[in-house]
Amino acid sequence: MRDHTAINIEEFNGLWRRGDADSTPIDHFSDCNNIIYIEGGFETRPGIKADITNGIGFFNLLKIKNYEKVNDESLLLLDEDGNIFDTGSPTPTTPILTIIGMLDFGFFVYAGRAYISPSTKAHGMAGEFVYVYMGDGTPARKAAGFAPTLVDGNMAAANSGTVGHVEAGYHIFGAVYETDTGFLTSIGVVRPVLLAPGAQQVNLTAIPVSPNSYVTKVHIVATRAIDPVFFTGNTDGYQFFFIPGAFVTNGTTTLSVSFYDSELLEDAWHLEDLYEEIPAGVGLTGYHGRMINWCLEPDESQSTILVSNAGEPEAFNQIDGLIIIPSYQDPITICQELRDILYIFRNTQTWATQDNGDVPSSWNVVIIDNGLGSALHGIATVLDIGNTTLDLMIVFNVSGIFLFNGTFTFPELSYKIADLLAEMDLSDLFNVEVYCDTILKRLYIIFPGQMILLYGDYSHGLDPIKIRWCPWSATGIQINSICLTQFNRLQIAAQVVP
Repeated sequence: MRDHTAINIEEFNGLWRRGDADSTPIDHFSDCNNIIYIEGGFETRPGIKADITNGIGFFNLLKIKNYEKVNDESLLLLDEDGNIFDTGSPTPTTPILTIIGMLDFGFFVYAGRAYISPSTKAHGMAGEFVYVYMGDGTPARKAAGFAPTLVDGNMAAANSGTVGHVEAGYHIFGAVYETDTGFLTSIGVVRPVLLAPGAQQVNLTAIPVSPNSYVTKVHIVATRAIDPVFFTGNTDGYQFFFIPGAFVTNGTTTLSVSFYDSELLEDAWHLEDLYEEIPAGVGLTGYHGRMINWCLEPDESQSTILVSNAGEPEAFNQIDGLIIIPSYQDPITICQELRDILYIFRNTQTWATQDNGDVPSSWNVVIIDNGLGSALHGIATVLDIGNTTLDLMIVFNVSGIFLFNGTFTFPELSYKIADLLAEMDLSDLFNVEVYCDTILKRLYIIFPGQMILLYGDYSHGLDPIKIRWCPWSATGIQINSICLTQFNRLQIAAQVVP
């Protein structure tokens, strides 16, 4: 055509759904579906394979999560009947846990073990607890554990007459169970009292025997010598310490101990304040070697976060292991560490706290944003170039998709598709899941109620203008959950909807 100047479009920059169609930039789509972006263009997205579990049939799945074990990985699958399966189990079609009414679960991996917290999506299930799964197909059991009881053994202590180092005065003895995960229970209810003459050993008999196979050891604890003049007879009123080297395998009922009071250094008294059963929360995560558990059953505890002892993911102190933020109309949705700070989110609020080296109840909590927060599964993390340090987060909330580096950045990452998100049903908020593939530089967000998987390609930059968006959908298929695995990348749990 005479005098016509050709317009060369060297790169398609994705979907633009902001304002009317006439405002769409010439290098953007005003509408698109089911494509992926490649260098210089686009092509049809890959299809969805019908079987993700090597021919093993699982149906009506609500959640799928990647379980990274010590030497391999598998998938944990939750179906609508409250069954959780491990695809890497020797018996993958046998549930590792069944909780009727479970719609979701908090999930945290520590030393290859999976910690599972049954939830209703809004909060932890009432009357339920955190479970631990060893990853070998053996059914998950309640995390933590109960102290020795009288039924387990009526332990007694006697002076042996053999030369030893137990110092003169009253000593109170007790027993502590250790489980196969390293958890130490509270001190048993049987606490024999012995008046030692000094310079002798002490013989212990009827040491408790736990009926639970996951209890591996029984540790002996004792008080330092108590002056008979001041002894009250109250076996709960004195500080206990672990006797160095004083333990037996579960099932052994006798032991002789010898110790100086100066050797009693490791305190055992803090065990008295631990949860024996850990209340279920809506989510689990890690921070500074601790397990974080938030939004317990539906009461004021929806503003309470449980924090375990460092290096002891099952040891939650009921007094000192708490972070409490001011009550609000919405519960806590998610917690996430970023740059050594623990961020706490509600749907429309963001708080921050930091480990000060003291007990969690002493950590200072400050408000970061009183208008923006995160959905339940609304956070995807992005690593720096070295893939070793968490650099920023991608956060989904009612106002859009944001980059978060300590504050929410504007314009939002979803700037170009603001109208598309505005059309979404907010009732789907608890169903949203966000994942970031830092290898292929792709972002995935699912909206099950809308039967949409939103795909974002940020190979040109993680930037509101450079990111390239496209919705994916398939007629009659509802994507309920997704996860990323090390080798197969995107995994999808979907069901056919009539």
